[in-house]
Amino acid sequence: MPPKTKKKKAPLLPRLPRGARTRALLTVQRLREAYPAATELAHENTFQLLIATILSAQTTDKMVNLVTPKLFARYPTPFDLAAADPAEVEAIIKPTGFFRAKTRRIIAASRTLVELFEGVVPSNMDDLLKIPGIGRKTANVILGAGFNEPGFAVDTHVIRLTNRLKLVSSRDPVKIERQVTSMVAKEEWTGLSLRLILHGRRICIARRPRCEECILNDFCPSSTTRPKAAK
Repeated sequence: MPPKTKKKKAPLLPRLPRGARTRALLTVQRLREAYPAATELAHENTFQLLIATILSAQTTDKMVNLVTPKLFARYPTPFDLAAADPAEVEAIIKPTGFFRAKTRRIIAASRTLVELFEGVVPSNMDDLLKIPGIGRKTANVILGAGFNEPGFAVDTHVIRLTNRLKLVSSRDPVKIERQVTSMVAKEEWTGLSLRLILHGRRICIARRPRCEECILNDFCPSSTTRPKAAK
């Protein structure tokens, strides 16, 4: 009988950091080194950021950035947009998709700014949520990117990445916001959210994540290319 050959042992993978909090803190550190804490929506003030964020639904920031220069040149203030002819606004923002609904929302938002806040974008969550078209995600973007106030915006990218990293086990944006913000320092909320969005767009994409290029792949539980453990 031929001698038995020893079966090769599968290479060991490094142990994952124990606990979601540890992975969250590592994620903060790694992403801070790779990405700026900034939104890709072009804006010069908080009003422009608010409108651009509403327009960004179901389209790309790049597309929004193509139409907003003309929009804001025509309607530079909430007072101007509140009194706008909807047909004219629709013609400008049509490339962003769902342009009729978005026109209603940005005009309604502008009217609320004029009627309730004298044309000034409020800098707190409660008042931002009074504006039509503004939910917690948009409000957190405005707080963080517009006012430099802590805000953890949860969009589809953040939902996907926080679940893949097993920081959370939920698809509910409010639960995700609450759980993640309980694990990291308040001053990191905005940066972490904006960087997760950028990482989700560039590396940890929905269908085929580029794990081999990911700077989190040595501790991400969902990675397909974690490095082998050192001997």
